[in-house]
Amino acid sequence: MTGEKVLLARARKGEIAAFESLMTAYENRIYTLALRSTGSEQDAADITQEVFLRAWKSLDTFRGDSSLSTWLYRVTSNLCVDFARKKTSEGFAVSIDDEESPAASIADPSWAVQPEQAAENQELREELQYALAQLSEEHRRVVLLRDVAGLPYADIARTLGLEDGTVKSRLARARAALRKILIERGNISRFVPSKQAEGRRADDE
Repeated sequence: MTGEKVLLARARKGEIAAFESLMTAYENRIYTLALRSTGSEQDAADITQEVFLRAWKSLDTFRGDSSLSTWLYRVTSNLCVDFARKKTSEGFAVSIDDEESPAASIADPSWAVQPEQAAENQELREELQYALAQLSEEHRRVVLLRDVAGLPYADIARTLGLEDGTVKSRLARARAALRKILIERGNISRFVPSKQAEGRRADDE
């Protein structure tokens, strides 16, 4: 039995320390995914807290058919979509905070920007956040899970209940949509491909 399964078994018995260990292992990744989706540190923190609250309440129903990370990302993705829908209905504009994100940002120069550039350039981060907000729910989900959370296609497929091929085609359409938005806003000319980014793009083919 792996260390994570041991912690899960102990957490199911009500051991808080075991659940806290699981939280520590995933909270940064969950927070980053929420931050990139909402653009707000406070909202991302609230979503992260809600994810783990739901996880704690639902441990008895988690059968282990998928990995714990897949389960947590599915909950996070659903909460982020619910948040975006609520913001849209209330007429709030989406923005991004000035603070640095603790993990990688979207990184394919065929439509976006290198991670180090995104971390250094506030204006560019705002453009990426704006572009993400314009995507459909299904496209935003797959971009966040692949290019923010860094999940492999198989995990994304399990998280979203899709075939691997559907994930790849949906991601390609999502990136094309982001590229179109950025071009229309006059920002794509800033992006300079790198060998690192070229390697990432090759992995997606």
